[in-house]
Amino acid sequence: MTATIGNSILVTGADLAPQALALLEGHDIVYAGKTPTEDDLVALCRAHAPVAIIVRYGKVGAAVMDAAPSLKVISKHGSGTDTIDRTAAQARGIEVVAAVGANAAAVAEQALALLLACAKSVVALDARMHAGHWDKATHKSLELGGRTIGLVGLGAIGLRFARMADALGMRVLGYDPYAKNLPAYVQPTDLATLWAESDAVSLHCPLTDDNRGLLNARTLAQCKRGVIIVNTARGGLIDEDALLAAVRSGQVAMAGLDSFAVEPMAPGHPFQGERNIVLSPHIGGVTGDAYVNMGVGAARNLLAVLSRQAAPT
Repeated sequence: MTATIGNSILVTGADLAPQALALLEGHDIVYAGKTPTEDDLVALCRAHAPVAIIVRYGKVGAAVMDAAPSLKVISKHGSGTDTIDRTAAQARGIEVVAAVGANAAAVAEQALALLLACAKSVVALDARMHAGHWDKATHKSLELGGRTIGLVGLGAIGLRFARMADALGMRVLGYDPYAKNLPAYVQPTDLATLWAESDAVSLHCPLTDDNRGLLNARTLAQCKRGVIIVNTARGGLIDEDALLAAVRSGQVAMAGLDSFAVEPMAPGHPFQGERNIVLSPHIGGVTGDAYVNMGVGAARNLLAVLSRQAAPT
């Protein structure tokens, strides 16, 4: 059934938090499912003429926008907008908004979990224990207190993680050319210094054309030997072949990864089975609280745009 033009909101997912749906009462909500393709989204846009799209999964590019002539706003269910063609949206007068900070606590906690899993060999020791081994006499973990962590990106997530690292007694280096009024426990620095002095590096920046492959063979070689790499941001920030080679050579002692160049990860990916890489399926921002926060943020953002555009000039 075709919804009323100007009243439909397309969600590129299978659900939305009840609190967000309450805010959107009066609109027809159309769900695209858990793994929508571009063809799926184009067909739904043609059938329902949405005035807004809430982006959870999949990508929204020019073809989707052109199939939705009533589209006024694309609202990200989260903070990263790299799955939205912002240039195409701007050319069509479509606003792009994001629920910045809505999942900051969740992602920062996931980064901490991956850092600790790497430093304390949590996954490997768990497997050994379940296999009947007791490695107390032979295993030594890494103590993080007094060591240096370098954070690339000092937005809501990066700063929250910085506070956690400081609480562990770590020295916190940070690189973010846009960050201002940093707390005293974050020492701003350039990337060259961050690579050279950090015992662990954690990525918290958005993916752009300028920083794609930021961690590559050259920059990984500039890091301390035995560095820990944590990525809860975007997989495209890392050259995965270079990281794998660095892990296998010992240049990178451990890597904790929650995002990947291609998602979902295909069976047979070279990271699978690599004992010094801890993996999670891009769930850093997926908690009950973050689900509500992101949904509500996305709903409020799109409503604000629609209200502003509808207001008389």
